[in-house]
Amino acid sequence: MKNFKSVFVLTAVLFALVSLTGMASAQEFSVGMTVQDLSNQIWAATATELEELVEADGGEFTAVDCKSNAAQQVSQIENFIASGVDVMIVHPAEKNAVEEPLKRAMEQGIKVYSWDEKLENSDMNWVIDNYELGKMIGRHAAEWINEKLGGETQVGVLTYPQIQILKQRGDGIVDAINEHAPDAEIVAKSSAINPIEGIAKTETFLQQYPDMKVIAAIGGGGAVGANEAVKAAGKLTDDFGIFAADATDQELEAMVNNEANRMSVLITGDAEKMASVIYGYIQKLLNDEEVPQNVYRELIPVTQENVDQYYNGQE
Repeated sequence: MKNFKSVFVLTAVLFALVSLTGMASAQEFSVGMTVQDLSNQIWAATATELEELVEADGGEFTAVDCKSNAAQQVSQIENFIASGVDVMIVHPAEKNAVEEPLKRAMEQGIKVYSWDEKLENSDMNWVIDNYELGKMIGRHAAEWINEKLGGETQVGVLTYPQIQILKQRGDGIVDAINEHAPDAEIVAKSSAINPIEGIAKTETFLQQYPDMKVIAAIGGGGAVGANEAVKAAGKLTDDFGIFAADATDQELEAMVNNEANRMSVLITGDAEKMASVIYGYIQKLLNDEEVPQNVYRELIPVTQENVDQYYNGQE
């Protein structure tokens, strides 16, 4: 009988420990995510991967976009607060606009994970040094200009100054090109955050500047559209280069096919890797574990030389 009681007590203690450590994953929980634009492939693909991870653990996941409209994003945050989500992932369209509603969210016990922006009212900021990222894009564009074009060409920049962090990225691109390829001329700048905008703006670039040979973009959405526009205009040559960030599947496939996309910076990893990293931190937040306030993401330049390490083709 004594042994039986000992086994019973030990079993009860172990069960209690397992219950405590597995509380977040064992109980139902909800995650709400608002991003700038789900027509951007990397954001959309990451949202899809996150949904699978959350639902596999019995949670609910909702992803919305605000079309880069700060007022709409504030409304989405308010809706998440009203619905009582446990965690909110926010990719801010405008930093100052989201601080106050996120403060209210945190006061109600909602965990806040900021994607790509240093916020005061957040539990964790998953961020990029956007100016340095822009300089990385610009340096690769400058190397192409110097090696393939004798240091001189007309350059177009697809930026997005409507959002401060992307303006910083665009500024880095411009500064690096001016520094490392001083004889190149940046003749055009325009906003593009998705492929549709990338196509339209690049068409305009090429009509106004038919001798343009280089386009640098703040993100993969614009870069994918730029590549399509270059091909459609019959401008795809061995010395035409598009340089960007995100390293989306479309960009990497274009590299493999020797199209105009020549380099893109992979940030953290592909959508599956990004979702895995984000979800790992979400689990820590749900379990009230300590996390760093600011975590800087890894920047990996992907070119034709190393693209096989990061792209396996269509599955």
